[in-house]
Amino acid sequence: MTNGEQVQGRAAASRPTIKTVAARAGVGRTTVSRVVNGSELVSEKAREAVLAAIAELGYVPNSVARGLVTSRTNAVALVIPESESRLGSEPYFSAVIRGVSAALADTRTQLQLTLVRDQGERDQLTRSVAERRVDGVLLVSVHEHDVLPGLLESAGLPTVLAGRRREDDPLSYVCADNRGGAATAVRHLLERGRRRIATVAGPQDMEVGRSRLHGFQEALTEAGIPAAEHLVATGDFTEEGARAAMRSLLERAPDLDAVFAASDLMAAGVLLELRAQGRRVPEDVSVVGFEDSYLARHTNPPLTTVRQPTEEIGRTIARTLLREIGDPSAPRTRLVLDTELVVRESS
Repeated sequence: MTNGEQVQGRAAASRPTIKTVAARAGVGRTTVSRVVNGSELVSEKAREAVLAAIAELGYVPNSVARGLVTSRTNAVALVIPESESRLGSEPYFSAVIRGVSAALADTRTQLQLTLVRDQGERDQLTRSVAERRVDGVLLVSVHEHDVLPGLLESAGLPTVLAGRRREDDPLSYVCADNRGGAATAVRHLLERGRRRIATVAGPQDMEVGRSRLHGFQEALTEAGIPAAEHLVATGDFTEEGARAAMRSLLERAPDLDAVFAASDLMAAGVLLELRAQGRRVPEDVSVVGFEDSYLARHTNPPLTTVRQPTEEIGRTIARTLLREIGDPSAPRTRLVLDTELVVRESS
């Protein structure tokens, strides 16, 4: 046996198998096989245990290993783990899709848009990855405890995030300067003489939500103003969620004079709720959003907002993924794009 064969044999022996996954998950090998193949004949508890074991051990099904040496599919998946209503109502997603499509327009790469709305669709995506039906994945709207990025990483499939789970995310990512943009928004409100500044923050299980909240707090601290907890309400990046958060803020702090909303869609909800409660914008309360989507120009009044280069994020993640597909050994990309304040009548 040659040295190369010995090394190859040791590597093969050290790789996790369906048997080791089953032992780690505390289930039988048949259950692991059913999970990998997307069968519904598995309890939710067992499915979660198997997926956790796969992510922890870095198990790659044989079909993935075979796919690594076969020809490419010339297709990539754009995965959005959200509902159709979120996809249709939030301008961010459509702008990312436009950017991705533009970057792929002159290539022979097909784009598959995949929504992951429930466990069944998550299993279907896992099966697609295992069968190597795409060459890579673009993942948008990343939540901190979502097992999907870990599964994609374990499968060895090139994956690029629009956004990130944390600053040192091991996967490639492209995002806006969320913290810096939020701080700029609050400094603008301070310059306009506002002192009772509240925020409708984004979900705190997403890095984008945490970073924009940190930027809000950072700017207030710089100005010597305590970032009071009762002036912070959390939304879910929807208009309805923002209206509920705004009602809560007004109950707790009826004398607030400004609101930073962590997205334009939430800012639109804030404006609606302020109007419903008889508050004038910007005379009584100034409002600033984040994104500079088409919504910002059509609210009443037009919205001051932080412009993020959303289509550029889409173009860049697509180009990054194509580069990693072509050269799997290429260094990971961690890119933070600049933002800028766009001042309109709401502040």
